[in-house]
Amino acid sequence: MTTLRFRWLVLIGLLAGLAGWLTNLLATRNGYGTPTLPLTSLVTTALIIAITLVFGLRVLRWRNGNRDRALDPILAMRTLVLAQACAYAGALNLGWHAGIFVDQLALLSVRSASGPLWGSVALMAGGIVMTVVGLVVESFCRLPPDDDGTGAPGYSEGEYA
Repeated sequence: MTTLRFRWLVLIGLLAGLAGWLTNLLATRNGYGTPTLPLTSLVTTALIIAITLVFGLRVLRWRNGNRDRALDPILAMRTLVLAQACAYAGALNLGWHAGIFVDQLALLSVRSASGPLWGSVALMAGGIVMTVVGLVVESFCRLPPDDDGTGAPGYSEGEYA
């Protein structure tokens, strides 16, 4: 499995930001509501972050030498996939709500309600945390270059646990 590319995360965030800005522009100018997630989605985001961290810490403990039990390779792979999905979803969430934030910021002088503006800021913060946790847990799943996972000395290029 390949490592997350920071460029891809930025590209996804920028494209989602453009799509969010354009969608919000069209929606609000035609009388529809702001296309943001509700603030209760932060609970779901926090739950996903917590699950990703718990699984990531299990892999990290095993990687750092607590090898009294064998690490299930399927669990390690699922943790890696979950971490990468978390980072991609966080970049998408961050970009979408950043685009909405930019459009709402332009409307601030005309509108008295600033709820969608602050909601976008909260959801952007959730996207940032989600992306960072995904990147950190992905690094937890990487074996050191001289460790092949069996505890025996050897050389490898640092594949995933």
